[in-house]
Amino acid sequence: MNSESLPYSLESLAFPFPALAALAGRLPLGSGREVALAGLLVARLALGTKGPVPMSAPDRVARAASSKVWLASLALPAATRVPFARCVEATASSPIQIVSALRSLIAATAQHLDGPAIQELEQLTRTLDS
Repeated sequence: MNSESLPYSLESLAFPFPALAALAGRLPLGSGREVALAGLLVARLALGTKGPVPMSAPDRVARAASSKVWLASLALPAATRVPFARCVEATASSPIQIVSALRSLIAATAQHLDGPAIQELEQLTRTLDS
């Protein structure tokens, strides 16, 4: 089998948070699933600050404002509501604030997320911290 790619073929896309997405898909409706969905939202917002193509500051502010509205509609456990809101607000500012907010979010959601999902969030904090 030839492992070389064709000259006009596209590179395959890699989704950065498969464990969070898989967890959200596996869990039944309710607070556990909504914690996973909110974690996926926060992770994608945070990655937009430093990813391969960083978003502009006005775009990050607009996304954070829209995400806060969506986040308020979720049935999140009380102990996770503030850390999620803090993470969403932090994505409109500096990566240092995002890392701090993500670390508190990981602690608050440890009992709701599985190991691979938490590892993805921890890897995101390391990516943003570098």
